[in-house]
Amino acid sequence: MSDQNPPAVHIVDDDAPLRDSLQWLLESAGCGVATYASAEEFLEKYDSRMGGCLLLDIRMHGMSGLELQDELKRRGHRIPIVFMTGHGDVPIAVTAVKKGAVEFLEKPFNDQALLMAIDSAVEVEADARRSAARFTGLTRREREVMDRIVAGRRNQDIATELAISIKTVEVHRAAVMSKMGADSLAALVKLVQTASR
Repeated sequence: MSDQNPPAVHIVDDDAPLRDSLQWLLESAGCGVATYASAEEFLEKYDSRMGGCLLLDIRMHGMSGLELQDELKRRGHRIPIVFMTGHGDVPIAVTAVKKGAVEFLEKPFNDQALLMAIDSAVEVEADARRSAARFTGLTRREREVMDRIVAGRRNQDIATELAISIKTVEVHRAAVMSKMGADSLAALVKLVQTASR
């Protein structure tokens, strides 16, 4: 697969027949797919510029799915994860969702549930990329003001911290809201959280 058309779904599962079946299903639905037999193989080959989402088994030989999730977070990779889990692993999967996974699917799952989960994960990834792209349009001072706005600081406090006038803070605040496409403080906070996932 060329670099211009990277895989949208990375499947990590040590069960080869299941991997092949999932690959066939997702490719027939129009997804780009890359498969990996282990978490270690995925870490060796994955490049965060590839984008997409991760379809990940919780229990595997070697590094588990949860350990891979933790390692990706440690490395600063924010690829959205859909976990596949056996019946007895549901409490573990709930923990994975609390740590940021988009969804978990209990085996055996139906094709439609899988495709819907993949769509959700791909949309999360696209939202994060759009939010991150907005940040690049901010000046250094606008970033400083935005970080403080999101932290709940008042304009007067921001002015004091940055040694600028309140009027200047207001100008930067308006520029941040406009460039980020946020119409409220809540919307701005959500954009920042999405980009930092």
